[in-house]
Amino acid sequence: MVRERRHQQALKLSLPLPNPATDHQFWGETQLLPLLPSPDIEKVSDLEKMAILGQGSGSAVYKVVHKKTTAIYALKVLLLDRDSGSIRNRAAREAGILKRVDSEYIIGCHAILDDGFSGTEAKSGENYLCFVMEYMERGSLQEVLRARQRLPETVISGIARRVLKGLRYLHGMKIVHRDIKPSNLLVNDKGEVKIADFGVSRVAMGAGAVAGAGAFEARDSAMGTCAYMSPERFDPETWGGGDGAADEFAGDVWSLGVVVLECHVGHFPLIGAGQIPDWVTLMCAICFGERLEMPETASPEFRSFVRRCLERDWRKRGTVAELLGHSFCD
Repeated sequence: MVRERRHQQALKLSLPLPNPATDHQFWGETQLLPLLPSPDIEKVSDLEKMAILGQGSGSAVYKVVHKKTTAIYALKVLLLDRDSGSIRNRAAREAGILKRVDSEYIIGCHAILDDGFSGTEAKSGENYLCFVMEYMERGSLQEVLRARQRLPETVISGIARRVLKGLRYLHGMKIVHRDIKPSNLLVNDKGEVKIADFGVSRVAMGAGAVAGAGAFEARDSAMGTCAYMSPERFDPETWGGGDGAADEFAGDVWSLGVVVLECHVGHFPLIGAGQIPDWVTLMCAICFGERLEMPETASPEFRSFVRRCLERDWRKRGTVAELLGHSFCD
């Protein structure tokens, strides 16, 4: 009981983000981060790999089983390049946020470990940080869309409602996700959707919901997936984000609107089928494209919801609280 209570307290701790230029001791030789062990999982060797779920640049996700309890988890492994401050900063950011959050709408983190990782991709001398995460049996919403192409509005409504509740929780903690997209929305065997991947998330600065990001935002605004990026992040000078005055949380709402529309039409909705989704094409579509055309099969409630999300002017865009009360989410 005492150990469990300590674990719950650890989940609530805030990890200050390091400054790679000055915080040289933060990434020490023996311990990269304050660890988050669970009562059952104390080291990576407690887990046995079953399958690889995904792989990216410098990271991989495995399906693992706990040898003692037979519980199934997802193990996210990040390769920490000591020559790259951005990679270390991203790992610290994600670890710090995962230690703070505890919501049924957010993917659960059971442990954060750096005691070593041995895998087919591991090389001598490399350093890894491992996140022992809640296993979501149906994978990501992106995988669901690949298999089913389009989703009915009743299902999309449930997805939107859960993501909005997750955003309400995160925004209440001043956390901006900044990368809401189908691959970062995971689905379990109950059909429940949870928000995942906080590698580019950050804690908003300043009073209330408005972040006085200043110089930090200027050099950090390109983080995230540009296809789901809001106009004020793509073109801050035109859309009122250049002075750091934009409500950062509004960007998460825009991203949700793109996801919702994509679920209905079965493909990325902001550019034509023959267009190449490069930076320039996406910027033109997101920031200067013609009035958004809704699918003819969409209900009035769906159209209204998406339009409130995809309002280019963040000052006029629907808020999380407003959208949770929208008729589409009933």
